[in-house]
Amino acid sequence: MLPLFPLELVLLPGTPLPLHIFEPRYKEMIGECIAADTPFGIVRALEEGIAGIGCTAEIITVTKEYPDGRMDLVCEGRKRFEVLELNRDRSFLQAEVLIVPDEPGVEIQEERAKAVQLHLEIMSLAGAVQDLSAADQNQLSFYLAGSLPLDLDFKQNLLSMRSEGQRLQAVAAYLEKLLPRLRHAARAREKAGGNGHAH
Repeated sequence: MLPLFPLELVLLPGTPLPLHIFEPRYKEMIGECIAADTPFGIVRALEEGIAGIGCTAEIITVTKEYPDGRMDLVCEGRKRFEVLELNRDRSFLQAEVLIVPDEPGVEIQEERAKAVQLHLEIMSLAGAVQDLSAADQNQLSFYLAGSLPLDLDFKQNLLSMRSEGQRLQAVAAYLEKLLPRLRHAARAREKAGGNGHAH
């Protein structure tokens, strides 16, 4: 049984996520996970329930504990799972889950290079540095998508794809659509900031 934490976000494998735990049921759940050194599952909360595929989260570090039991922590996405059956016996949701592995697929070098290049350009437009040293090369697509504030439907869709080649193609296509808007915004900022007047 995996304890579940429904949130309005999509956690991808290998992506860090800071959380502030304040609800009593989640303080209890996280407390148990810390004590037993076990993961919990993050699933996207939807209007009509929860998404069918989520990602296990490993607690990396508790950054702050408050006197009233609230806590700040950083967890990281690990493995994708499919929710088979929900269990409501506890104050928090639990589920029988099935870990979803990738299907062995053909690695597409061009797709990987293209996705990395597009990601690099987006990061530099945002004034950030691309660092792929920590990324799992077999799940690079998750790392590229997880480091950017992308659309939740897109991330959820990515989470359910079973081949890295397919995910890299999807990430590259998505970033390609995004780039013209970002370039335009960056140019507009340059014009606004570079008009020669002292502020």
